[in-house]
Amino acid sequence: MLLRPRPFLLQALTPLHPSRGPLAVRRALSVHAAAADAAPRGDASPPARTRHKNSRTPAPPRVSVNTALFFPPGVDRDAAVAAEMVLPGSNIVVGPYAGDARVKEAEFIGCSAHARDCPKDDRPEFAVLGRSNVGKSSLINALTRRKEAALTSKKPGKTQTINHFLINKSWYLVDLPGYGFAAASKTARMDWSSFTKGYFLNRDTLVGVLLLVDASVPPQKIDLDCANWLGRNNVGLTFVFTKCDKVKKGKGGRPEENIKEFQENIKLVYPEPPPWIMTSSTTGLGRDGLLLHMSQLRNYWDNETT
Repeated sequence: MLLRPRPFLLQALTPLHPSRGPLAVRRALSVHAAAADAAPRGDASPPARTRHKNSRTPAPPRVSVNTALFFPPGVDRDAAVAAEMVLPGSNIVVGPYAGDARVKEAEFIGCSAHARDCPKDDRPEFAVLGRSNVGKSSLINALTRRKEAALTSKKPGKTQTINHFLINKSWYLVDLPGYGFAAASKTARMDWSSFTKGYFLNRDTLVGVLLLVDASVPPQKIDLDCANWLGRNNVGLTFVFTKCDKVKKGKGGRPEENIKEFQENIKLVYPEPPPWIMTSSTTGLGRDGLLLHMSQLRNYWDNETT
């Protein structure tokens, strides 16, 4: 059974385009905080942050004091925010809905060629989206701590279906085909656009999209266009910057510089800052923080459905 659209998970966001009128709110997940007096679900404390066992990297980067923050459900936008309330390497404030973020079990459920073939239960889900070779499979493997939960490949564009992973028997992580693979046929690219957009527009159990952006290269127009489309259609997103441990010679600045430039571009599209976080599947940077962010959105979602 599909869930009915929520009144508000987070107030829907529409990019700034004066020539177009506001869109009706279909799904409430975006960058505005919900009412601060909503009752939080449970009182579980956030899990302790652990470092990747093979990591010798320094502590996660601190966020500039000028960074515009993302306020989750249950946090008053006018409230004073202490530094320890912000997830390291992100603009995400931790709120009262943050709970147990541990991944205890991950099970591959199946793949679907069309949105209508996806699981038809009421479990909430997060979709993982990004350019081909941005590191989608690596991120899924890092989040689940299973080396082959999502098979990685040196050949971009290998994922061609909507793949559902059941996490802790309570929510889904969804691996979507990558976009922008130049070697794919024109017909294949059109098919991708058709069935993936159908998933976004008709999947009422979708809590939000994790839009992966490669931080090792300068901002790409195709990523900005994707974020623009999601915003126009009131599909909430979180920017997940990948490969934050890498510096590619001859391909632009350092990850922090590329992220800053990307954020400057996104200001032209979004009136309020979407949540974002820096990650690395190699060092484990951002893994626990991203799961905690997902937990507070998911717990609020669950609270609204009961």
